[in-house]
Amino acid sequence: VQLQASGGGLVQAGGSLRLSCTSSGRTLSRYDIGWFRQAPGKEREFVAASRWNGGNTFYADSVKGRFTISRDNAKTTVFLQMNSLKPEDTAVYYCKAIYSGEIYWGQGTQVTVSS
Repeated sequence: VQLQASGGGLVQAGGSLRLSCTSSGRTLSRYDIGWFRQAPGKEREFVAASRWNGGNTFYADSVKGRFTISRDNAKTTVFLQMNSLKPEDTAVYYCKAIYSGEIYWGQGTQVTVSS
């Protein structure tokens, strides 16, 4: 599975962005998907996750109520809608797919929130 994360950019505080995690060549319908982020000088941290069936979602406390993880009907893309962005959300965002012991990471997409 090759994952492609996209949708990052520069936005002012209070703004929104939608990140996408797309698989090339394989549906993500059987994969648990997580979004992680890594700010400069910090460790990579969990942001949000979606179980393969889309019925269970999980969020870091720091993003609850502002970020929403979702999947498209064809299960080829997982989204991270980010609203009310804060400067502390600035980081490189990565998506991760897990299925039956297999783990895949996509390359990161930069999110920069200006104050």
